[in-house]
Amino acid sequence: MKILVIGQCTLHWGRMEHGNIGNYYIIEPFFRELHRVFPTATIVTTMQMTDRFCKEEKISCVPMEYYYGWKDNDLEIAEKEFGIATIYHETGKLIDTTPYIEEILNSDLVIDFSGDIWGVNADLVGKNRFLVGLLKDRVAQLLGIKTAMLAGSPGPFKNDNLLPFAKTVYENFTLVTNREELSREVLETNGFNLDKTKDLACPAFMFEASEREKIISYIENTPILTSKKPTIGFILCGWNMPTAPFDKWPREDSEFNVFIDAIKYIINQFDVNVCLMSHSNGFELPPNFKLIHGRDYVFAEKLYKLLNKTEISDSVFILDEIYSPAETKAIIREFDMLVSGRVHGAVAGLSQAIPTVIIDYGHEPKAHKLMGFAKVAGIEEYVANPTDYPDLIEKIDSCWNNKAKLKNELKKNNIKVVNMAKENFNLLEKIL
Repeated sequence: MKILVIGQCTLHWGRMEHGNIGNYYIIEPFFRELHRVFPTATIVTTMQMTDRFCKEEKISCVPMEYYYGWKDNDLEIAEKEFGIATIYHETGKLIDTTPYIEEILNSDLVIDFSGDIWGVNADLVGKNRFLVGLLKDRVAQLLGIKTAMLAGSPGPFKNDNLLPFAKTVYENFTLVTNREELSREVLETNGFNLDKTKDLACPAFMFEASEREKIISYIENTPILTSKKPTIGFILCGWNMPTAPFDKWPREDSEFNVFIDAIKYIINQFDVNVCLMSHSNGFELPPNFKLIHGRDYVFAEKLYKLLNKTEISDSVFILDEIYSPAETKAIIREFDMLVSGRVHGAVAGLSQAIPTVIIDYGHEPKAHKLMGFAKVAGIEEYVANPTDYPDLIEKIDSCWNNKAKLKNELKKNNIKVVNMAKENFNLLEKIL
C-alpha cells in the first residue's frame, strides 16, 4: 500500500522541521500515526523534509514542484493535469501524464494536509495557491483515488467564482477531519456539504516533549529553578500585535504597551516571575546549516528590553538559547501557568496540564482556530483579546485564581483529546 501526503503544508526544505515549532508538533505525530494504522504502507510526501526526518519517520519525499513550486507555470501545470484527469474520468483513457499524475496513479490513498490554509489564506503563501491546491486534490479524485483531508482548520473563504469549485472538491473527499469544531461553522456558513466531516483534535496534542534531564542545563540558572516564586511563561508573536502585517519589523514601542502593562499586573498581583520565550526557530541553509532564532524572538527580546526599564525588571527574564520542538515543550512543562500568543505554544502547555491563556490575533486576517483549539481543550473562556487590556487581564486573573482546578480538568480532558487526535487516523482504515 502507498500513501501520498500533499497539501498546503508543502513547503521548502526545513520549513516544517526548523521553522514554526508548532508545525513540527503536528508533523511528527502525523506520520507516526499513519504508520500505526498502516504499519506496512509506503508513505511519500511533497513536503520537503530532512534526510534525518525521512529516515527516522520512514517516509520519502518527491519534488515540491509536483504540488506547487512558486513558479510562473504552477497554475498552468495544475490546469493541464485537471484536463487530463477530467478526460480520464469521462472516458477511462489517459491521454497524457505528468510526474504528479504518475504519483497519484501509484497511490492507494492521497491525504491533503493543509492546516489552517485550505482557504483564501493560502494565497498569502503564493500566487493562485488555493486554486492550484484545489486542482491537485480534484485530479486525484477524478483519477479514482481515495482522498482525505486530515486535521485541518479550513477557511476562511470568499464568496467568489472559486467557492463552487472548492465545494465540489470538498464534497468529493472520502473523509474530512477538522482539528476543532469551529471550522464546521465556517464551512456551514459557506454552504459546504459536511456529510463526510468529523470534528476531532490536532495531532499536536500527541507530540512528546523531551525528558526533563535534557533541558535542565537550559533552565538551571534561571528563576524557574533558582527562585521560590512561581513562574509564568509568556509567548508573543507578530499575529498578536495591533497592526498588520504579522512580520512587520521594527515595531513601535507603543505597540507593546498592553503586554508591558499585563506583565506588570501579573508580577505585582501574583508575586511571580515571568519568563519570555520564543516559539519559532529559523535556520541557515546547507552546506552551512545551523539553527538560528526565528521571527518570534525579536518580539520577546524587545518586550524584555522594554520591561527592563520598569520597576518590575528583576522579576522578568528571557530564554535566549535555541531549542528543539521537544525541548521547547519540555521547558513549557516547567511553568506554573502560560500565556501564549502561539496556538501550538498553548497546545504545548495544555497537553501537559499547564493552565493556559491564549492571546488571540490582534489584526486581520483573524483565525478561528485559536478559539477552536481552546474549545477542544475546554478552556474557551481563557482566549483573550490583545487589543482589549481589561479582557486580557480578566482572562489572566481567572486562569491564575483557578489554576489548581484547571490543572485537574486538563489532566482528565487530555485523555479524551488524545483519543480524538488518534481518531483522525483510525477513520482512514475504515474508508479503505
